[in-house]
Amino acid sequence: MSKYVRVVAQIIILFLYSLLGTFIVESLHIKFPGSIVGLLLLLLSLQFKIIPVNLIRDGAGFLLAILPLFFIPATVGVMNYPELVSLQGLMLVISVIISTIFTIGVSGRICQYLENKESAKEPM
Repeated sequence: MSKYVRVVAQIIILFLYSLLGTFIVESLHIKFPGSIVGLLLLLLSLQFKIIPVNLIRDGAGFLLAILPLFFIPATVGVMNYPELVSLQGLMLVISVIISTIFTIGVSGRICQYLENKESAKEPM
């Protein structure tokens, strides 16, 4: 199977998890994003080895590589609201920067913890 076909197939698998999450949210009338439920289902599937990581690795890597493109429309949309340039906008930007730094720090610590835990399990 060519690499391109494999990447497309893996993206379809990721999309199906998102659809499953959306279906669950809509069926149970939960006020929660369906895509997040789909990601949690994917995490559980990977954690309990229901699906192997190799089944989605290339597709996920491709999506991560183009992730910044998904934020361009949101950034352009901000230009329609000049009040964001005022003091309220400045406070909003500062809170976004602080929360982003906090999120990156916490995510980094969790990744380091999991990596150390995983490397301790591997025999040398």
